[in-house]
Amino acid sequence: MKYKIILFILITVTLLLFSQKKQTLFKDTLDNAFDISHYMYNLHGFLPIPSPITEPAVGFGAALATVYFLPKKEDSKKYQMPDIAALVGGVTENGTWFAGAAYLGFWNKDKIRYRGIVGYGNVELQYYGKGNKFLNNNPLNFSLQSTFILQQAMFRIGNSSFMLGGKYIFTKTQVELFKESDIEWINPQYLELSNSGLGIIAEYENYDNILSPNKGIRINLNYFQSLKIMGGDINFGRNTFFIHYYQPLFSKKIISAFRIESQLATGNTPFYMNPFIYARGIAAMRYQGDLTGLIETEQLFFITKRWGIVCFAGTGLTYNFENENYNSETIWNFGGGFRYLIARQLGLKMGVDLAKSPDNWGIYIIFGSAWIK
Repeated sequence: MKYKIILFILITVTLLLFSQKKQTLFKDTLDNAFDISHYMYNLHGFLPIPSPITEPAVGFGAALATVYFLPKKEDSKKYQMPDIAALVGGVTENGTWFAGAAYLGFWNKDKIRYRGIVGYGNVELQYYGKGNKFLNNNPLNFSLQSTFILQQAMFRIGNSSFMLGGKYIFTKTQVELFKESDIEWINPQYLELSNSGLGIIAEYENYDNILSPNKGIRINLNYFQSLKIMGGDINFGRNTFFIHYYQPLFSKKIISAFRIESQLATGNTPFYMNPFIYARGIAAMRYQGDLTGLIETEQLFFITKRWGIVCFAGTGLTYNFENENYNSETIWNFGGGFRYLIARQLGLKMGVDLAKSPDNWGIYIIFGSAWIK
């Protein structure tokens, strides 16, 4: 833990020292505090975002994202979200590493939202099965080398908050088991697999800030189907539904937020793509099932105009349709941290969270919302 704290301190000190050299870029004229609003508005170069990795599933590590902001032509007084291009890479102590690039486009005055991602990674993980008592106590160690490509576009319906769209996903994955005897738990077909398919998306979103909302609701329902006719090796699907709700209280001194999420697997889903509970403090892929559900709340209390403390707690459920003797499991998480209003004009917050679950704990650097999808 001490190494994570030291790394975060070094990152913070670096940013503060840099701000002293670039006072006009990184200081708010209103309160003279460290702030990147001017930097983001005027799009001076790029924004490096270093961050420790503390995901329990892969161990301690570090990541660096280089984010570029692409300006819009200002034809109105209303601020228009810039397009965002990013390069990202990271490595962890258990041998996991990844690299990729992404582009987020907010086009035609936010009537079209585009998302493109390409990446490659080598991820060292453990497989606990879906309600298998033996695997739950003796997880399988495996490595996953995967290429990932996403193309997604959503279109606003008139001037409303409703959007409809679709996505294309391609993955080419190779799985290596640490023990040959572990093959009895895994379908050999999954060891080398290409998946290619289409998805449809329906969404309602009226956030006051896309990256770091203080008010509003986002309701998302999407379905993805991997298809042999599109170059995939097997047919399988996934339904995903979530609601994220933010409500300011007491003149915005408290931001009360709630999260509901659920996923359902259909067809011959590869073991590494089964739905799992994803929340702070819970290791990725630790709790899998054919169906998952999650409820979480987060409460942010502003102490000053810039600084606030946050607390959160949640519970999740997995359900397995195949195993009648062990078809459900529950899990919980809780934690706290702090937030700093790092870009006042954009309402963008950054901070650190410490989270705990029955099996793990973790430290998370939060840039924007902890629930960004």
